[in-house]
Amino acid sequence: MPENQQSTFKVLTLNQISPLGLGRFPAEQYQVGNSIVDPDAILVRSYNMLDMDISKNVIAIGRAGAGTNNIPVRAMNKRGIPVFNTPGANANAVKELVLAGILIAARNLTPALSFVEKLEGDDATLHKLAEDGKKRFSGIELPGRTLGIIGLGEIGRLVADAAIKLGMKVIGFDPNITVDSAWSLSSEVKKAQSVEDLLRHSDFITVHVPLLDATRHLINEKSIDEMAQETILLNFSRNGVVDEDAVLAGIKCNKIKYYVCDFPSQKLQRQHAVITLPHLGASTLEAEENCAIMVVDQLMDYLQNGNITNTVNFPNIVMGRESPYRVAVANANVPNILGQLSTNMAKAGLNIHNMTNKSRGEMAYTLVDVDSPIPPQVINEIAMISGVLMARYLPLQIQ
Repeated sequence: MPENQQSTFKVLTLNQISPLGLGRFPAEQYQVGNSIVDPDAILVRSYNMLDMDISKNVIAIGRAGAGTNNIPVRAMNKRGIPVFNTPGANANAVKELVLAGILIAARNLTPALSFVEKLEGDDATLHKLAEDGKKRFSGIELPGRTLGIIGLGEIGRLVADAAIKLGMKVIGFDPNITVDSAWSLSSEVKKAQSVEDLLRHSDFITVHVPLLDATRHLINEKSIDEMAQETILLNFSRNGVVDEDAVLAGIKCNKIKYYVCDFPSQKLQRQHAVITLPHLGASTLEAEENCAIMVVDQLMDYLQNGNITNTVNFPNIVMGRESPYRVAVANANVPNILGQLSTNMAKAGLNIHNMTNKSRGEMAYTLVDVDSPIPPQVINEIAMISGVLMARYLPLQIQ
């Protein structure tokens, strides 16, 4: 009767993770906490892992959120460690904050609040001062205005739907949109031919792209020149997607009426027409719970079954268990790994019951189910194949 290769898994938490998520770990099989030594897996939110000495025992990292800029993904690639995230789990929270940003800017609420806070006097005096001063904060209404959305992932699509319901026109640009995303996008969203095309025809612009080399300073001096006068720019994506110097220059020349973002910085502090929030995008009870539940479920399925869903560095692979004897192999995406893997199995007299293999960029990943127990030396031989980064034996624990 096969037994699991390890009776318990140790999971280190680097941030506070919702109890609803952590409670999904079976207590008899998982040790979870913020003081775990030599963990098998790490759960993180915003903790900066870039300079962290990550234990050699770690075989997976789970981020309770979408962005992974705080995790050394490239270094994990070299070790064959998948980095999980939770795309879409906090999408509604971010969408609602984007809508709040649009309304705050459209109705000049920030300077209006500041104006009222500084008023002094009795009720009659306050009323007169408010009435005399309110014309300075006259705003605009949203119906008929155009919202340009750069990036049409889960958040971008939700923002588009909400804006349309508010009577806005929506144009979008995303050269990497997936088939599933395209199918779920409202037919009322008009396709921009380029970022420049979107910038020229938008009253409001919101950015929803990951921070990559290709998207760093996507909004820059040149792109701001393409905008219409008094454009309202929103950034609830990542700070580096927008060039702050270019934005401040754009405000001075009246290209940008407001810059609303979720990323305070010294450069933006107390600047005219800049509204910064303290990174509130996913800071709702519901979003934190959704992210925790999603990442814990993904992490458990990987640790126990080798299945991969939602990583930033591995292909998605989910294979149902038809045999209790499974091997998971992560390797560099180079020729002849599968051939050598099959050869080792055949030499050991193991019959392959089911197998799936996928690649993503420089990474490849394989799941193999066989019909009989796998001797430890076979796993060791597979791990020694040139190009193999990780090999794990995942027999089911049968009661």
